[in-house]
Amino acid sequence: MFDPKKIRNFSIIAHIDHGKSTLADRLLLDTGAISKREFRDQILDDMDLERERGITIKARAVRILYGEYLLNLIDTPGHIDFTYEVSKSLAACEGALLLVDAGQGVEAQTVTNLYLALERNLHIIPVVSKIDLPTANLEKASQEISNILAMDKSEVIYSSAKTGQGTQEILKALIERIPHPSGREQAPLKALIFDSMFDTYKGVITYVRIMDGVIRPGDKILMMQTGAVHEVGEVGIFNPRAEKVGELGVGQVGYISSNIKNVSEVKIGDTVTHADRRAEEPLPGYKDIQPMVFCGMYPINAKDFSLLRDALDKLRLNDSSFVYEPETSVSLGFGFRCGFLGLLHMEIIQERLEREFNLDLIITAPSVVYHIRKTDGTELFVDNPSKLPSPTAIAEFEEPYIRANILIPPASIGAMMQLCQDRRGVYKSTEYLDPEIVLLVYEIPFAEVVMDFYDKIKTITSGYGSFNYEFIGYLPAHLVKMDILINGDPVDALSTIVVRDNAYYRGKILVEKLREVIPRQMFEVAIQAAVGSKVIARETVSAMKKNVIAKCYGGDITRKRKLLEKQKEGKKRMKRVGKVDIPQEAFISVLRIDT
Repeated sequence: MFDPKKIRNFSIIAHIDHGKSTLADRLLLDTGAISKREFRDQILDDMDLERERGITIKARAVRILYGEYLLNLIDTPGHIDFTYEVSKSLAACEGALLLVDAGQGVEAQTVTNLYLALERNLHIIPVVSKIDLPTANLEKASQEISNILAMDKSEVIYSSAKTGQGTQEILKALIERIPHPSGREQAPLKALIFDSMFDTYKGVITYVRIMDGVIRPGDKILMMQTGAVHEVGEVGIFNPRAEKVGELGVGQVGYISSNIKNVSEVKIGDTVTHADRRAEEPLPGYKDIQPMVFCGMYPINAKDFSLLRDALDKLRLNDSSFVYEPETSVSLGFGFRCGFLGLLHMEIIQERLEREFNLDLIITAPSVVYHIRKTDGTELFVDNPSKLPSPTAIAEFEEPYIRANILIPPASIGAMMQLCQDRRGVYKSTEYLDPEIVLLVYEIPFAEVVMDFYDKIKTITSGYGSFNYEFIGYLPAHLVKMDILINGDPVDALSTIVVRDNAYYRGKILVEKLREVIPRQMFEVAIQAAVGSKVIARETVSAMKKNVIAKCYGGDITRKRKLLEKQKEGKKRMKRVGKVDIPQEAFISVLRIDT
């Protein structure tokens, strides 16, 4: 049993690409947690997707022994779509390393993650990273940190995870500045579930931080939210790989395996206690986070529906910000309506389903949640255009708005303001944080941001811009449902909700893109965009034709006309009974409309 006074629990928080995973690698290497032979870049990022994209998606816990002290590090993501992962990790810590890139300085997500840590009263240790870069500006970065934390610059630590410079100073600061866990060993067990995963052989494995008490194999435990009771089969730590131990005590971070087969019995943020000596009150969990982006997921092979449901269950287990419910589409069959925090979150879930569970999926165009007041006084939230009431039944249509905080170089202000205005943004303020960085604040409809806004910012600012947002509520808007008809039949999965004034423009571009991706048939295919009963744009995919008059040489023209008329009648008959297979690219093309 480790003395809680010798334990330090901390996270690393920063903007995306500011070096969190690289610093975690260096801390593991320099403390001997891993050998040089075992070392590789992004050692805590064990998903193929994380390594390919160079980003952290899931928070990871690891134990580090430093002298007589035990350090529990929880590595966190930096992208705005995974802010929920950060908040889960911080709940299990007493302190955090705040990393700021010496070349980039403080960015939007740096501030967001800092506020998450301050809300939980964590002790912050500021670190300027990547000081070995030629573009490093230590004075600027430390001054920015000093401004946002209101602390003296002498408290800032300078480090380079590549060269190892500053690592020892960071380790000493963790021990000296971060408070030890406060908890009682003799008290009833209280363990916070901050993550979980599904193992084919062991069932659900829960990742816990022990707040009070001790847990050992053989203990009967109770999940306080779900009421499920289980017997602990195995407890362990991450060293950095899973390793069995005899017990977990106050302040320790590890895992519990209880042969739980039903994934619904484990809820992230729940409190684990002993069934026969339960705690009086559960620990404060996490506030339920509301998904902002919804799309439909359908198996290409209808027989894979049950496999998709099981896969979604397992992904939901360690990602509480992801939700889903069954839905049916006339054109695509049985599937699920899934909710995500953002477009990157959606892409990651899709890729994990395809890679880890070998599923072939069709993903429909993403949409945000709209608020509708009906003429009879009732209100509803709609996340799927196909569920939209009749226009005559809608009294007021509201869409979600966000407050966007955009950090950019001064040279990009004009282009950035133009982009925000094109996306129906409402200007709020401009603030010069220093001569080289400007904070622009806009209120923008979330539907205008969800597609490619972040990519546009990076393009306009040559990669130096950053952006984060907060949801501020619903505001009235002039919106309409735009249907896509293929040979006169509406394809519900391609329906979108658009601004009335932009409907013609969006419809025209969409049908042009669909003409490019829908393969030619033996009959003519008409692609139409319609608002209500009015068609606003049309394109035609011409039919493939066999040269039926190739065998005719000279002679009477009536012979050729008969053959052509016969072919024409055949095409008409095929059009009546023919079915157009719509490829995945058609649904993706809805995402690629540049407004």
